[in-house]
Amino acid sequence: MEVYISANIKQDFIVSKHTIPLSNGRKINWPTAVTLLLLHIGAVAAFFFFSWKALAIAIVVHWIAVGWGISLGYHRLHTHQSYQCPLWMEYFLAVCGTLTLEGGPMFWVGTHRIHHAKSDQPGDPHSPVLDGGFWAHIGWILFGETNHNDTILMIKHAPDLSKHRFYYWLNTNHWVPPTALGVLLLVFGGLPVFLWAGCLRTVYGLHATWLVNSATHMFGKRRFNTRDDSRNSLIIALLTFGEGWHNNHHAHQTSARHGLTWYELDISWITLKMLRAVGLVWGIRTAKVDSQVLQKAA
Repeated sequence: MEVYISANIKQDFIVSKHTIPLSNGRKINWPTAVTLLLLHIGAVAAFFFFSWKALAIAIVVHWIAVGWGISLGYHRLHTHQSYQCPLWMEYFLAVCGTLTLEGGPMFWVGTHRIHHAKSDQPGDPHSPVLDGGFWAHIGWILFGETNHNDTILMIKHAPDLSKHRFYYWLNTNHWVPPTALGVLLLVFGGLPVFLWAGCLRTVYGLHATWLVNSATHMFGKRRFNTRDDSRNSLIIALLTFGEGWHNNHHAHQTSARHGLTWYELDISWITLKMLRAVGLVWGIRTAKVDSQVLQKAA
């Protein structure tokens, strides 16, 4: 069953209006910075250890982590509740999301909901309009408060997830799945697989996701007159399984479909239709090109 979004549908998420605090002095977060530096070194080293096997595994893990974990999981399901699925699948997608090193589900969901509530306004964690492209892309990660493990703080931003002990545990211990994956890649795949499916894959996924935060509020076309500066970008949509249709998304936040026309490729939407065909998802919310703008708190 597909539910079309209209102006009469209330987006009734319970979201705290308090912003996530950032460091006034913007001091560098050394653990985060060192981790990212090592990952980037590993990503460069991967090109000196190329193998088709390593590349294939990296592509598969990337799809699982970003395509399923971030796009289908953290974003369209956990944050915006744009479709329904079995609880075990919700948990599975959340674990996939941690493989990107973008934090636990409560941190990711809470931060993103604040972004929608304060989009390109004071309090937005990553607005290029207010703080520049560098801050929106990676600066807020390097210099902002490290709230990835602060589950108590993030409860008020993701109260629905906090009702689940599993999400509570996973948010505090979000480093466990990617660490376990890294060990498995190294032990069973060797150094080439670790560098490609571990380091390079993670770096690529991070920057692709960060481009949604930065570039899609700077470059591209605007179909809907939203209150922020969100834009649609084909290039970023191709890099992120459909997340680049950002203006569409900001106009219709609970729509599971971001590419609203046949020519706006949205791989996650295609995946959802396949999952619906086999009965794994239902109650999908979708918007149309002529739908009225429904820009409210996520």
